[in-house]
Amino acid sequence: MKPNKLNDAFFSRLETMSLNLKSSLAGYFGGKHLVRTYGQTVEFADYREYQLGDDIRRIDWNLFSRFEKYFLKLFTDERQMQVQIFLDCSGSMGKNSPQKAEYAVAATAALGFLAVQNMDKLNLCFMTGNTATDPFGTIVGKNSFFRAVGELSSLEFDGEADLYSCITSYPNVSENNGLSVIISDFCTESDWKKAVDYLCFKKRQVLLLQVLTPEEIDPVYEGRVSLIDSESVDLEDSKNLKLRITRGMLAAYQEALRDFREDMRVFCAKREAGYITVSTDSPIERVLFGELLKDGIMS
Repeated sequence: MKPNKLNDAFFSRLETMSLNLKSSLAGYFGGKHLVRTYGQTVEFADYREYQLGDDIRRIDWNLFSRFEKYFLKLFTDERQMQVQIFLDCSGSMGKNSPQKAEYAVAATAALGFLAVQNMDKLNLCFMTGNTATDPFGTIVGKNSFFRAVGELSSLEFDGEADLYSCITSYPNVSENNGLSVIISDFCTESDWKKAVDYLCFKKRQVLLLQVLTPEEIDPVYEGRVSLIDSESVDLEDSKNLKLRITRGMLAAYQEALRDFREDMRVFCAKREAGYITVSTDSPIERVLFGELLKDGIMS
């Protein structure tokens, strides 16, 4: 599933953008994210009075000569965060909707690029069954990133994915050091809400990116149709139905979808998690430069 939506011009536009955290960050030294604590950078932040045990090399002797008191220079602290992108690779994300898979892969690559170009650590985690695989390990730097992007064309979207089991069983979910992104259509029987709560418990900032096709948002079917569950392995599965679609059924579907999306929005808002729904016919630039900027995830 090659992310052909991405090209050199697109990545060049991303060079000026960065991912933000709304909460405090423990993280690692050596990044570009300003935190509320003071550190060892060269950018001056403030003064405070000397206390016993402080490093005397940080005393400002010019201030001492004026006030005959010892003051320490304080400097800003910048940290490196860990960005983890969990991509749903179930059948509903691409088995019969290649445009959805392509869009999801492109969004994964774009968000990953924002991380590495800002000197952050990156993990690309692919969710299938009950497991989230991390084939590239921790990605640092653009060279490693583009090597990983070159292999995304081999991704397969099939079967089911239990988002809760995949995320909670992933061994490298660290605490209070970055951003976790879940990219899915969230058309699943698994308890994705518990997965979000787990990440919030780990004090990670969370972003949910819901990818839907225009047909899923506004279906135009009429008459008798066969509805096949894209994650079903058996055509006789009870999830597969033969129905006569009426206008009333279409209206009921759209109302149910609105309720589902509103429930996701309210749930995420209560946990200060980001939530964005995108349609695969919308330019991905609009998502990154519009919705993410509006939500404060990008700057």
